[in-house]
Amino acid sequence: MAAIVFKGLTKTYGTAVAVDNFSAEVQPGRVTGFLGPNGAGKSTALRCLVALATPTKGRTRILGRGYRKLKNPQTRVGVVLDSRGFHPGLTAYQNLRVLTSMGGIDKSRIDEVLAEVELADARNKRVKGFSLGMKQRLSLASALLGSPEVLVLDEPANGLDPAGIAWLRGFIKSQAEKGTTVFVSSHQLAELETIVDDVIIINKGKVVAAGSVAEVTGGERLEEAFLRLTGSGLS
Repeated sequence: MAAIVFKGLTKTYGTAVAVDNFSAEVQPGRVTGFLGPNGAGKSTALRCLVALATPTKGRTRILGRGYRKLKNPQTRVGVVLDSRGFHPGLTAYQNLRVLTSMGGIDKSRIDEVLAEVELADARNKRVKGFSLGMKQRLSLASALLGSPEVLVLDEPANGLDPAGIAWLRGFIKSQAEKGTTVFVSSHQLAELETIVDDVIIINKGKVVAAGSVAEVTGGERLEEAFLRLTGSGLS
């Protein structure tokens, strides 16, 4: 069974079509890159996947169910869509403590995930003093709290410097080695090429390619294949 399924997903806002009859599958235990130019519909599709937006048509499934129908979804699916959702006046530990309380997760996980994203030293620092890169790491920590089977990451490299991007590469690899399914949207194509097993590319809300990296690229670099398939730049 596929870990994630999009079936005929369509999302419109008035007359604007953000996602257009999008169908694709993400296989379990693999790293799948979700690619497309700005405005292609990636973030909208991900928001529909985790029930932050309602599809106009079609459906999405994670682990065989709609996100809202998962029992305690925080322990099944870890989600990073925005690093701005933390209370700036609370510390890293306090923000994560709120999430463990909401999800019925043992608070011992907080220090474990802070160590995993290398924020242990910032445990008692207020989030308002965090850089964007630190907020991204804290978002990843929040996604890991429930030891999920699936990670859904939207542009997790935003705000990371080159060293941070290299760290993120290792982080995603380590999650995959544990058997976690990782579905990651990113513009960092050179970095993605080294870690993804499969890719799904959309343009103007439609799928233009899906499959293993080798199948989609046909021997090209991933960036070259992306530009050819979308007919666009990476701005």
